[in-house]
Amino acid sequence: MDKSLEKVVLPKFDKDKYFKDAEAVLAQRKTVEEVADKVCEEGFSNIVLLGIGGTEFEMMAINYILKKYSTIDTSLYNAADANTLHPRKITKDTLVITASASGDTKEIIEATHWIKETGAYVVAFTKKEGKLGKLVDVAIESPGERLDQSYLLFNFFILKYLNNRGEFPEYTKFADQMKDIFIKMLPSKVAFDPTAEKLAKEYCKAPYTIFTGSGAAWGETMMFAMCILEEMQWVRTRPVTSAQFFHGTLELVEKGIPVVIVKGEDEYRVQDERVENFCKLIGHEDVIVVDLASFEVEGVDKEFRPLISPMLLTGLLTNRAASYYETYTKHNLDYRRYYRQFDY
Repeated sequence: MDKSLEKVVLPKFDKDKYFKDAEAVLAQRKTVEEVADKVCEEGFSNIVLLGIGGTEFEMMAINYILKKYSTIDTSLYNAADANTLHPRKITKDTLVITASASGDTKEIIEATHWIKETGAYVVAFTKKEGKLGKLVDVAIESPGERLDQSYLLFNFFILKYLNNRGEFPEYTKFADQMKDIFIKMLPSKVAFDPTAEKLAKEYCKAPYTIFTGSGAAWGETMMFAMCILEEMQWVRTRPVTSAQFFHGTLELVEKGIPVVIVKGEDEYRVQDERVENFCKLIGHEDVIVVDLASFEVEGVDKEFRPLISPMLLTGLLTNRAASYYETYTKHNLDYRRYYRQFDY
């Protein structure tokens, strides 16, 4: 890391705690790999990813990896929908992967009860001593609070699993390059900070904000728009994939309506560029482009950059931009009027 960055102070960012938690997360690599080894030995015929709200968006990153590298049948379900439908493809031969930071997400707890009755094997990224952790076959707990650190555990698990299947032979090389990943990503936070402040300062009072994204970065784009801005800031958003933008949302682009374009580094980047080019074509000025390729992450090979896209993006938006929204809206990120305030 650039020595000049050591004295940089980012508002509302506890660098020391962040790096301390990062060390604890990285120390879990071997443990997570052992879980992946055990799961692979079981020889499941299909994988079901299960989440709701933020955890469903997190699972999108794993879904991208599985669709890109593996031939194994993979499905992503919203937990409430799964509880309504009870998909028949969830059987004793199914590996279910889910997550819950709180450990007691209502819909996921309900789903896990009936899924366990099918004989499916459930791995959850959650608190080991939480309600969910005690229900599942294996609970993987992140010692850190940051989502980018959770994404790293997801990657260790699913990529090691695919490595064992012969579908991701570069796993060891990838995992070794993650050794100092959180230090390596600090310059991106510093570089993006002025843009993060501009986004919040200029647009937090806009009627609503359109967010576009795709591929590996889409889930995290949704995470920021819905779980951070809508839930935690009561800021109205319109998240839409770069592909679907051209089938409805483009007609809503007008002066005073900001468009935040997340440009990824994978196969889907051309879709993001199409949105950017459209905004230029019509002369729309209220545009913020978050180009992940523009941020250097030292020591990470280009082929692995899409895999760290969610980690990089959450550091820019959920960490940096959210802190500025809180400043300019004067709305505490921890305050809710409905969410988990009463039974509903």
